[in-house]
Amino acid sequence: MRTTRQMSVTLPNEMAQLVKDKVASGEYASESEVIRDGLRTLAARDKAVEAWLRNEVVPAYEEYKANPDSVLTVDQVRAMIAEEYENAVKRGQ
Repeated sequence: MRTTRQMSVTLPNEMAQLVKDKVASGEYASESEVIRDGLRTLAARDKAVEAWLRNEVVPAYEEYKANPDSVLTVDQVRAMIAEEYENAVKRGQ
């Protein structure tokens, strides 16, 4: 039984050129390898997003529903971001 299936896909010119460039650079042995690696990366990202939603977003939302007064205002969040940015600049990051 085959573990692969041949498919035909149509890519925009820019993406097709990127695939060809990756093979030409020697980074990948074939166009199929480029596409397979891209799909593996996409699957890993999707899995990470799902885990983030399940493990962080849903609990935070449930906590918000239970105690809506515990959330920060937009202005508070902006101030915190500005402070973090200023600290990073001071540290040279």
